[in-house]
Amino acid sequence: MRVVDPLPRSTPDSDAARRLRALLEEGLPLVSRPWRVLAERSGLREEEVMALVRRWQAEGLIKRLGLVVRHRRLGLDANAMVVWDLPDAQVERIGRRLAREPSVTLCYRRPRRLPDWPYNLFCMIHGTRRDRVLGQLAAIIDRQGLEGAPRCVLFSTRAYRQCGGRYAREDVPRDRLLS
Repeated sequence: MRVVDPLPRSTPDSDAARRLRALLEEGLPLVSRPWRVLAERSGLREEEVMALVRRWQAEGLIKRLGLVVRHRRLGLDANAMVVWDLPDAQVERIGRRLAREPSVTLCYRRPRRLPDWPYNLFCMIHGTRRDRVLGQLAAIIDRQGLEGAPRCVLFSTRAYRQCGGRYAREDVPRDRLLS
């Protein structure tokens, strides 16, 4: 049996593929067949859209598909980023444990920026009240044995614009991509 690449009409650099990349920046449509809608809007077939997205994932252009939650609209106004200064040899193991905590909504490693910023692990806890978030953090610290770990709790004071990945070339005018 011969497998045929389902991309005979377009290449990753075609106008349709560029339109698709721009459309992906706006997010997936909330419909039962999002790939079909993206196909219609980009001038591709649904199979081509799915194949291109798979190809871009394999090539590393798209690392993951995620969800941007507008948490303040959901009433989650007490949001704390807990930054940790952990030994480099332990940060991955501890980060994996923290990521499994039910109240941790985001956990990731970042390089230190010495001398001013010694923190190398970040985790987010969203909540409706600061006292509850701090209570959740205290329980996490106790469960994970992190009582002596240097950390800082940074509560959000304002919401910044959240957006997903950027895939379209910056030198192509957006009106040309979306036409």
